[in-house]
Amino acid sequence: MFESLSTKIESALRRFRGLNKLSEENIEEALQEVRKALIDADVNFQVTKKFVEDVKQKAIGLEVKGNVLPGQMVIKVIYDELVTLMGSTKSDINLTSPPAVIMVAGLQGSGKTTFCAKLALSLKKKGKQPLLVACDIYRPAAIDQLKTLGQTANVSVFTSEGKSPVEIAAESLVYARKYARDVIIIDTAGRLTIDEEMMQEVREIKEKTKPNEILFVCDAMIGQDAVTTAKSFHDSLNLTGVVLSKLDGDTRGGAALSIRQVVGQPIKFVSTGETIDTLEPFYPERIASRILGMGDVLTLVEKAQQQFDEEEAKVLEEKIRKNQFTFQDFLEQLRTIKKMGSLKELLSYIPGMDKAMRNVQVDDSAFNKVEAMILSMTKKERSTPTIINGSRRRRIATGSGTTVQDVNKLLKQFEEMQKMMKSMTNKGGKAPNKLRNFKMPTGFGRFSN
Repeated sequence: MFESLSTKIESALRRFRGLNKLSEENIEEALQEVRKALIDADVNFQVTKKFVEDVKQKAIGLEVKGNVLPGQMVIKVIYDELVTLMGSTKSDINLTSPPAVIMVAGLQGSGKTTFCAKLALSLKKKGKQPLLVACDIYRPAAIDQLKTLGQTANVSVFTSEGKSPVEIAAESLVYARKYARDVIIIDTAGRLTIDEEMMQEVREIKEKTKPNEILFVCDAMIGQDAVTTAKSFHDSLNLTGVVLSKLDGDTRGGAALSIRQVVGQPIKFVSTGETIDTLEPFYPERIASRILGMGDVLTLVEKAQQQFDEEEAKVLEEKIRKNQFTFQDFLEQLRTIKKMGSLKELLSYIPGMDKAMRNVQVDDSAFNKVEAMILSMTKKERSTPTIINGSRRRRIATGSGTTVQDVNKLLKQFEEMQKMMKSMTNKGGKAPNKLRNFKMPTGFGRFSN
């Protein structure tokens, strides 16, 4: 995410290193590079111009205090302006007056239908009773797709054969009240391009349902075109928020930095990944931090909290205290960490790691390799690895499609981890934090420049 933009801004800010003071001349020189980086990232020209001017005005005349370097002060100004550019604070969705109606609009292929299911799952986890409404009757298999996603999220999907999208939307309100659904998420039809027929239809749906929120799903990978499309939808529907989809793809960041200023409405969610549990609220300050290579520890912690159960953690801690941690426990923790995202994505949240891993390819199949070896063990072998002799190692290697050397390496790493845990608990300390100690055994991650 924002890898190209981060690299170019970082290069521009190197000009401030070693300076004893800030002057209009050296600030202007560095900001020329920042301007170029933003334009290259497909940020709107007017947005770029205003951003650079605002940074320049605040940076000129800054008094360098104490041990703070001039470059650090300018980075702080740029960070603050990036946060302002993207909306300053997180913007929540309006769910008052149940059933709250959320109308979702966007072009075909933007990830609109998938976002509807992601939002439904997210709200369900918060105790809501959402209802998905299939109003895209034109795209082949669109209704079937929403039904499949709804089944995955364990959320009801309302459909009505032979009815128009406007009629379906109106009937869903009656259904929601009858069956106590407190949030209605309407998946409207998309087109390959904007046309008046589509706009008229969504306007009529809006009139019939009086939505609390009208969210536009914006494909971040198409950059400035996405911003232009969002502006057209806003002019017609008066959007209340924007969702950035595919932000984990090969995107230059222009949409994220431009859309708030151009459309005038907040970015409310970031939709990344293919699975329906990959939806994040949009935090301007965290995105700004990632753009400047400062990491995003808060999001990493939140991802961990979503996956780790507190009661399970207590049971695991007790096992570690009693030196009863087994390969089965390790396998369960490995699977939990996999749910948090790819290795490279998780590493990118750690300050400094995004830069360190920039040209490194991380092979997530390392997880699969370790998992295969553990699954090739018997229950007895998982609980008592000391019984794994030469013949057992050959069987495990054959069963997992690995080598005996791989099995040896895993057993050695696991033994060392058990010793470390025992050493720490013997000293009277608490059992180690799960995330900190369940590291991939060295040698199993394939890294290549």
